[in-house]
Amino acid sequence: MPGPADPSDPATCVQWPLPQPWPRHAPVRLGLMASGNGSNFEAVVQACRRGALEAEVALLVVNRADCGARQRAERLAIPWQLLDHRQFSSREQLDQALIAAFRAAAIDLVVMAGWMRIVTPVLIDAFPDRLLNIHPSLLPSFRGVDAIGQALAAGVRLTGCTAHLVRPEVDSGPVLVQAAVPVLAEDDHERLAARIHRQEHRILPLAIALAAARLTG
Repeated sequence: MPGPADPSDPATCVQWPLPQPWPRHAPVRLGLMASGNGSNFEAVVQACRRGALEAEVALLVVNRADCGARQRAERLAIPWQLLDHRQFSSREQLDQALIAAFRAAAIDLVVMAGWMRIVTPVLIDAFPDRLLNIHPSLLPSFRGVDAIGQALAAGVRLTGCTAHLVRPEVDSGPVLVQAAVPVLAEDDHERLAARIHRQEHRILPLAIALAAARLTG
């Protein structure tokens, strides 16, 4: 007997806005920020390289030298820079360093692709409506740390991921794209996270295209 259908399959996972031709826009230079494995970072790079996204990933900034994102950047030949948050006395000082790095690389859009630090208005105001984040829940539900764990603890049957513009209140900015992922009875944190991440890889490049179209359209 065949097993149950994968609810993260593009044919069954619900996305909003519904799948449609991506908006066309002038090419943009992207700066990405990552702290962990970097799978969203690589998904964006691959979307650019196959021509689905009219953009170039010009710089990756990481805050941990040993993170997987840095290793992916080296494999993909993407310039990267380390800004270790422990070397800064405040979040604002770290954000000033981020601004300097992105301006030096002539970045148009900044994408938080698993950046595990809270950003301040210093960075947000430097890139108004040009700073995006990907979050593993259907916002406004389960904001903040460990959204997947929050969803499991709450016993919900539906969660997902959201790509949104960044505002000073954590995980509160205007939504660009969401994808809904059912929570299965046998799900633990690892299983649910894997399916949500698969949808993040789909919606983050589209969200970047939508944000770019706002700027250049």
